[in-house]
Amino acid sequence: MARSASTDVLIAGAGPVGLTLAAELRRSGVSCRIVDRLPARLPYAKAVGIQPRTLELFDRMGLVRDVLDAAVVMRGQLTYVNGAEQGRIELVLPPDVPYGFAALPQYETERVLEEFLGRFGTRIERSTELVAFAQDPVGVTSRLRSSSGGEEEVRSRFLVGCDGAHSVVRKALGLTFEGGAFPEEYMLADVEVGWGLPPGYGVRSMHRGEDGAVDDLLVCIPLPGQGRYRMSMLVPPELSAARQATGGAGGDGAGDDGVSHGLEGGAAPALADIQKVLDRLAPEPVTASALRWSSVFRISHRLVDRYGEGRVFVAGDAAHVHPPTGAQGMNTGVQDACNLAWKLALAVRDAAHPRLLPSYDGERHPVGEEVVGRTVRHAAEGVQADPTAPETLLLREAQLLVNYRQSPLVTPLPPGDEAALRPGDRAPDCGGLTGDIAAYPVRLFDLLRGRGHVLLVYGSHPAGDTPGDLAAAARELSRGRMETCRILPVDAPDEAAGVPHHHDSRGEFARQYGVEEGAAFAVRPDGYLSACLRLPTVGQLKEALGRVFAQGT
Repeated sequence: MARSASTDVLIAGAGPVGLTLAAELRRSGVSCRIVDRLPARLPYAKAVGIQPRTLELFDRMGLVRDVLDAAVVMRGQLTYVNGAEQGRIELVLPPDVPYGFAALPQYETERVLEEFLGRFGTRIERSTELVAFAQDPVGVTSRLRSSSGGEEEVRSRFLVGCDGAHSVVRKALGLTFEGGAFPEEYMLADVEVGWGLPPGYGVRSMHRGEDGAVDDLLVCIPLPGQGRYRMSMLVPPELSAARQATGGAGGDGAGDDGVSHGLEGGAAPALADIQKVLDRLAPEPVTASALRWSSVFRISHRLVDRYGEGRVFVAGDAAHVHPPTGAQGMNTGVQDACNLAWKLALAVRDAAHPRLLPSYDGERHPVGEEVVGRTVRHAAEGVQADPTAPETLLLREAQLLVNYRQSPLVTPLPPGDEAALRPGDRAPDCGGLTGDIAAYPVRLFDLLRGRGHVLLVYGSHPAGDTPGDLAAAARELSRGRMETCRILPVDAPDEAAGVPHHHDSRGEFARQYGVEEGAAFAVRPDGYLSACLRLPTVGQLKEALGRVFAQGT
């Protein structure tokens, strides 16, 4: 067995989650290897929806332009029942949210991420799978096997399983994966249609029987290309029987672990099978053409009991699987990766507080639990049956309401402080920030792009420590890993020499962050607030950063 040089982090699985994790690690200067058993990207449009929060994370990473260039807009959804239109859902978000909803085939998302990762000199090691590992107090020893049968032993500080619903890492860790499977099977197909429906809208067409139950279903999600859609529909009995006769255990679907989730092997639906469903359920007569791929798909809903053990973690489908309702799966996995990456980056350099790595499970497990439960309800009852107010429901589907207010990493507000923006919340964007040199205003996210830990300091702090003192303390307490960005009220004198600063020319920062006088906000690399300090002092900042960074020599 060959031996290789060690690496900081070994990642099993090169889907969108593994690639995001690898890119974030490399962006932080952490060495990693990423392996995948497949010889190439699969040409399947499995996950297609990109949520606004995911686009914000891609913006922070510095690759959102490439994603936007490849994607198409998702404007809303048209709903039909027994041929009659039931109205439409408009995907309209508040004006302070910088991105809308988008659709992009999974293989294109993977292409963009892989190319971005390549800028750091890291490539996917394909046709290579993780077959076993053992961890000890200081690292993990993993055994890799190539498609030719050769084996290699790899030593790493940490191991992360982004290896899907049948995760080798999850099984070897002994994590439970409780849940169940939906009895229905679905056909997926990537086709073109020439109907006159407005572009950018998904289509959900249902037939209800005399008992009111849905007995036929067609869901169409727009993809890049003229009249191109990813369609899903119930599998007819004859095609299901054909799949079962061939064994039905290919792709990502049913395996020997009892988890039936993902693409199935066996007979793939033909264009004629898709056309039969369109003839029954399409809102208008239409002919499908240009079938790029098709498959049978099974859906499970499962969640691990914990997101890791020791130096080994799981993320994405290895940790949670659920119905594709609302396009939550891949997007939740990307947030897993962004949450874990910055914590691993500090741990690798022995700069992490002891509670930092355990907080990955503490922060992300509740999110996974909520997403699994919500998507199962929506799959069974429909999104329209959700009692949540439409505006709140849309923000939740956009993943803009995810928060870590209960995390041990955040600094609680003082008793009686009922501020709307709290530690653990997403750091909101705002516009109208003007500097001394550039003649145009920028957004806050423009200032955060490409950065890691950032301390946003607002105002002059007449009752607190000076911005210069706070900036110096932030550098010292984070061991040089936290930058400071100064925001001044529009009418404040230009007194911030030596500290990067912008004027809040339209008062948007003050409104979004709920400040009138001096304040400081610690923004994590994944775009969440770890502290909101009013009239901040160095002592308050030390307590806040002491929850994240290792202190002392």
